[in-house]
Amino acid sequence: MSTIHSFEELECWKAAREVRIFVSHQVIKKLPKDEQYDLTSQLRRSSRSISDNIAEGFGRYHFQENIQYCRVGKAHCMNL
Repeated sequence: MSTIHSFEELECWKAAREVRIFVSHQVIKKLPKDEQYDLTSQLRRSSRSISDNIAEGFGRYHFQENIQYCRVGKAHCMNL
């Protein structure tokens, strides 16, 4: 069994990064002009937060802390 040395090796982080790129390049560009500022900002922050929380949880020493950050990332998925 191989050891993971960086959060960038995690499949869930890679998937979260793909979501962030998809939201930034595909979803936000299709929003109506009247939603361009508020909703765009919220979508960007939520999609970015998913991968950020996975990365931050990876750096924690205790497994329960890691789980908490993954839960926060999951909650941000619900905002998308």
